[in-house]
Amino acid sequence: MAKIAKKTARGRAAPKLAKVGPGELVTLIDYVRYGVSRFVEARLAFAHGTTDPVAEAAFLVSEALHLNPDQFEGFAHARVTAAEGKTILDLIHKRVTTRKPAAYLVNKIYMRGLPFYVDERVIVPRSFIGELLESHFGGDGEAGSLIDDPTTVERVLDLCTGSGCLAILAAYHFPNAVVDAVDISKGAIEVAARNVAEHGLDERVTLHRGDLFAPLGDARYDLIITNPPYVDAEGMAALPPECRAEPKLAFDGGADGLDVVRKILRDAPDHLTPGGGLICEIGRGRELVDEAFPELPLLWLDTEDSEGEVFWISAADLG
Repeated sequence: MAKIAKKTARGRAAPKLAKVGPGELVTLIDYVRYGVSRFVEARLAFAHGTTDPVAEAAFLVSEALHLNPDQFEGFAHARVTAAEGKTILDLIHKRVTTRKPAAYLVNKIYMRGLPFYVDERVIVPRSFIGELLESHFGGDGEAGSLIDDPTTVERVLDLCTGSGCLAILAAYHFPNAVVDAVDISKGAIEVAARNVAEHGLDERVTLHRGDLFAPLGDARYDLIITNPPYVDAEGMAALPPECRAEPKLAFDGGADGLDVVRKILRDAPDHLTPGGGLICEIGRGRELVDEAFPELPLLWLDTEDSEGEVFWISAADLG
């Protein structure tokens, strides 16, 4: 009887990785090259903190060796022990065969150079808002600054906080602010609590479990930041396996992707101070958002890796 190939959870034959003999891979860069080859061969998707197979392989090698990503270049040609090599190869194998995001395999992701714990209870953070906090809220008087002086911001709200990374970045960027962070998921709040504690921000960041503004009463904020679910029905059906490993709740924005965005824009005026504003990430749905809210003077913001995927609107313009 012919042998039956092992199947993955989705019914496909599990990929077979090329065998590695003793001494064939020696340095960190050797293992990165091997990882890149396997990732390309398996046609993996990259959108979870890294954007290409080279960065992904370097990330996994660094984490396996307990190195900060910034240290990789300095050790690229250092030799790897046999035990370390096995750990790296195991991670590469899991990345290919499970199609889970690399961040889940090592329970870590970096945003703006800071480490955050993540697991399957939360979406892997990859928001552009962290960069925008630095580029548009600098207080240096530069053109395009949306809030003149970060030290004057006293209250910040992070809606759909997930792992809590944006709330934590906001706490660092606005040194005099207290931050409220809300998520409807119990698991997400648990992960966020771990990150808040690990960054020593328990006294400045308060977590709330609930639906958007519901647990906040009549509280008002100088800044609301949010990276809500915004994937439409067509996009949900086409998500790659990596994204299907993440919580569906964090993606699903309804038929046109705007269900949650509509609620946020509707209720935000009741929770902003007169000089405050809202910054919201919407992915590649700018055209749809502009069509749905033609009366709103949305300011679309660009980053190094995105164009028109995040908008800003002031409290005065929200009405």
